[in-house]
Amino acid sequence: MPVDLSRLTKFDTPTICNTIELFEARPRNQGYMDGRIRACFPEMPPIAGYAATATMRCDFPKREGDVYTSLDEQVARFAELPGPAIVVYQDLDDPCVAATFGEIMCSTYQAFGAAGLITSGAARDLDQVRRIGFPAFSNGAICSHGYSHIVDIHRAVRVGGVTVQPGDLLHADANGVTTIPLDIAPEIADAADEYVKAESIVLDYLKAGKPEAKAFGEARKAMLTEIAALGRRVRAGKQSAAGN
Repeated sequence: MPVDLSRLTKFDTPTICNTIELFEARPRNQGYMDGRIRACFPEMPPIAGYAATATMRCDFPKREGDVYTSLDEQVARFAELPGPAIVVYQDLDDPCVAATFGEIMCSTYQAFGAAGLITSGAARDLDQVRRIGFPAFSNGAICSHGYSHIVDIHRAVRVGGVTVQPGDLLHADANGVTTIPLDIAPEIADAADEYVKAESIVLDYLKAGKPEAKAFGEARKAMLTEIAALGRRVRAGKQSAAGN
């Protein structure tokens, strides 16, 4: 079943994480990037796409001497993905000494249909990249690109404590980055809709006027009951699909 990425981007990343938990497809403390990876432009809306992975070094020259030699091969391989790419870089320098990306790289990726970029390294040209509206995530900013060069593409990388494989489905916004298990991805948007409705039981109560502790407890209990029932339904659906 295809995944409707446009529906996924209607939800923030915490809601996507909450919804993934319902399926019990992985431990609750796995699958999302840690606090080292932060949105460069928190004001930009959520993105979803498939990982186009690469490794990067900046601390010594590439022998060929051309900083952007591998960009053409990299963007050509976007076609192997089932949808728009999110470029995911692991900076192999420890600590990182220069920026992974800047205006040229982000403009290139955007022109070839990428939805965004995530790096364990640093960013630069932040004003320019913000102006073109390209979402990016990094562990900070460094003004120079050093000896920036791509070491390898389309391989497993480790970013923000998460191993990302080429083609993994990602969701990201101001709150961070999560992977979405591909086997449950087609069901996530529908389940997220129901999760938001369940949360609205408490949120609507709190907006209705001066709250009272007992009534708040009842609203919270009703919300948790709805979420538990939703979890049972989505897990039953997953088991049914696996048995077919």
